Amino acid sequence: MSPRYRIFGNELSPYSVKVRSYFRYKQIPHEWIVRDPSNQEEFQRYAKLPLIPLVVTPDGQGLQDSTPIIEHLESLYPQPSIHPSDPALAFISALIEEYADEWGNKPMFHYRWFYEADQESAAERLARSMMPGVDLQSACAMIKERMVPRLKFVGSSPETKDLIEDSYKRQLAILDRHLARRTYLFGNRPAFADLGMYAQLYQCSTDPTPAALMRNTAPHVAKWIQEMLGPRAEGEFETWETLGPTLMPLLKDEVAGIFFPWSVANAQALAAGQKEFSMTLAGKPYSQETQKYHAKSLAALRARYAAVADKSRLDSILKEAGCYTWLQ
Repeated sequence: MSPRYRIFGNELSPYSVKVRSYFRYKQIPHEWIVRDPSNQEEFQRYAKLPLIPLVVTPDGQGLQDSTPIIEHLESLYPQPSIHPSDPALAFISALIEEYADEWGNKPMFHYRWFYEADQESAAERLARSMMPGVDLQSACAMIKERMVPRLKFVGSSPETKDLIEDSYKRQLAILDRHLARRTYLFGNRPAFADLGMYAQLYQCSTDPTPAALMRNTAPHVAKWIQEMLGPRAEGEFETWETLGPTLMPLLKDEVAGIFFPWSVANAQALAAGQKEFSMTLAGKPYSQETQKYHAKSLAALRARYAAVADKSRLDSILKEAGCYTWLQ
């Protein structure tokens, strides 16, 4: 059995590069394997679901789902920790990671498959990496035919276009101000939040339309993304007193303003047996098919919050941000 971990993924998969950055940060010996037909047999041997990333451990276990993968490995490789020692900051970091995984994926997927130039770019890169030997034009057409209809699963449509794109632009504006004074989101070392946010925004930095927006309006975000390709601990985590002035807007405007209302509406619709739901977010109409995984993630986030022993400091931050009631 190989002493190295094996990561089956793809450069265009946000959750794959999220896991890869974690391995690089912890300097865990690993091999990056681009998922393609040549390794289909090995992939199927370990994967419970046909999804990447798949991590195969040195003792032959197959791990899937980026957040549980990282949490499992963090128990094995605790240093340097991706969690601030302050329980309040540790939860806020995990909250931002969850926001990035569940809502931050929407702008990424929207830009990639909504506009023709982005469709062409992504389809060609996927075809070259995952379908070697297949006629490129045919492969690109096949990929677009499969992926473009999936926009509906992330709630992307002509009606929701402005809402999703406004969210992306807000992310860039908030994070660029925040990252102008530090290397990573919580100071001079990467946190759980960095892994989640970077994973989605790295993808945006590779697609023509969102990349142009980032290049023109958020140079500090672009620099941070490059740091996250090979993250290193260069110091300590900051305190909320220094982080709060520029990080609070992300909690207020995005996490409390969009992510929680959407996540709770999805969970309520799912519990009511509805196949889709409609609502108003940030003053704009939004509709989407209900998603079981999102509801499961919300429950896990609430359980994480409940497990915080002393919530006094955390609750004061969550109440100011408008996040507190959504976690009850």
